[in-house]
Amino acid sequence: MSTTTTRAGTRRVLANPARRAALRRAPVAVAGILVILVCWELVARAYGKPLLFPGPAETGSTLLDGLTGGDIPDAAVASIGRVLSGLAIGSLAGVLLGLLSGSSRVLEALFEPFINVFRFIPPLAWFAPALLWLGAGETSKVALIVYTSVFVVAVNTAAGVKAVPKNMVRMARTYGAGPVRVFFAVRLPASLPYIFSGVRIAMGNAFMTVVTAEMLGAESGLGVLITEGTANTDVRGVFAALIVLGALGLCADRLFVRLLRRFGGRFSARTLGGP
Repeated sequence: MSTTTTRAGTRRVLANPARRAALRRAPVAVAGILVILVCWELVARAYGKPLLFPGPAETGSTLLDGLTGGDIPDAAVASIGRVLSGLAIGSLAGVLLGLLSGSSRVLEALFEPFINVFRFIPPLAWFAPALLWLGAGETSKVALIVYTSVFVVAVNTAAGVKAVPKNMVRMARTYGAGPVRVFFAVRLPASLPYIFSGVRIAMGNAFMTVVTAEMLGAESGLGVLITEGTANTDVRGVFAALIVLGALGLCADRLFVRLLRRFGGRFSARTLGGP
């Protein structure tokens, strides 16, 4: 009975194209990780200073210690909380700004210069003003992540609204739909693939910005571990925190894609790549 059940499960996995593709990519992904680890070890040995450039074994030991009895779990939870808070607020504000900008030429002329100016100013440039205006509390940290998220989502949302085929709008108006109905029944749904892409890009920006944000007097966070490790010349601790940050970002991205493919229907298929 167990053999029959196993075979049935295997057939279900092989019958799913996405799962078959994931199984085909798995050996390549493992091989790629092994190549990176080997190259890392070779470079570390060639450098010859384990204190300044530790290899994967030393870093792995530090990472394991940090996960089992150190500060990494608490730091990871703190960083993820800031990323999710800033990303959620920034995405909502970006969608609203993008919808307004893309729906009206007057509003586009009003908002677009500001969007295009501020999206080229890095969050690090706002480090001192955020500290002076908002203090060293959580507000300033989340504000920096909001800043790095909002304009990416706004640009993608506006592009999505402008890319809606005019024939779709004309058809809706022919059937008696007013401006509000056209917006919610045609423009907004057709813009969702662009919005999802913008949020996905903004998520990457948020993970990159959280280290800078946590320099603003945070008590816990992966950015705090990186800053303290740099000050104490603990490169192994810095590498361990960077690995955790990258792994969390990868997991968040994969989860986002899978949720969209599961619940987003046709919108995710047009927009999102990756496994």
